[in-house]
Amino acid sequence: MKVATIIARVLLGLIFVVFGSNAFLHFFPMPPVPQGITGEYLHAFFASGYVYVIGAFQVIGGLLVLIGRFVPLGLTILGAIIVNIWAFHILMAPELGGMIPAFVVLILELFLVLRYREAFRGIVTPLTPEP
Repeated sequence: MKVATIIARVLLGLIFVVFGSNAFLHFFPMPPVPQGITGEYLHAFFASGYVYVIGAFQVIGGLLVLIGRFVPLGLTILGAIIVNIWAFHILMAPELGGMIPAFVVLILELFLVLRYREAFRGIVTPLTPEP
């Protein structure tokens, strides 16, 4: 199981480091902006510079997971990004082609959260009121 954890960490980390770096370095060509609400959202995303903030968080979270030193922190950062990826694809671009990468990162994230569940125990354990 340790080997599977390392493989999942490396895959998830590389995915977010590479695609987060693309926000700054533009080594993957940008497809044409779609019409409708999806296009309006993407236009605002790029015109406002918000793409750089998200790209930076992707790189930071991906590096933390990839390096293996602060994996729970990296998973927390990437978890928020993955929720936004899913919200975008469910609400604005529900085509199956875009959902496949979203499924891959979700499965990798959930697997790693389960493997590092002890680090998250404090967040999900309810506090008992003191008398």
